Amino acid sequence: MLKFTFLVRRAAGMSREDFIDYHRNKHAPLFSSIPEAKQYVKKYVISHPVAIEASHPKLTEPSNVLSYDAVTDIYFDSLADFDNFFTSENYKQKVQPDELNFLDLTDAKMVVLDEKTIIS
Repeated sequence: MLKFTFLVRRAAGMSREDFIDYHRNKHAPLFSSIPEAKQYVKKYVISHPVAIEASHPKLTEPSNVLSYDAVTDIYFDSLADFDNFFTSENYKQKVQPDELNFLDLTDAKMVVLDEKTIIS
């Protein structure tokens, strides 16, 4: 299984709270609603940084220094499934336009990972 991890920032002028609310309550349900999500996506996870103090020796600075506002993990069985999802008409006409409502995609980062669960 392939894990596609996206690091993204919120749109200019959007508060952190509004961004998280939009991501969780509008965009994620929209993403999940298209038939291709059920067909190709094996797992979809959105995460937002949490500010904690660096009191543990492994934490050398506060955790809120992450320069991205969200991490999105999308799992697919194959690169072909990834391509089929992101080139589908439903994605291009419904989901992709919505990304502009809350994301600044000019500096988004993506990494493709082969994840191996050690402890579950």
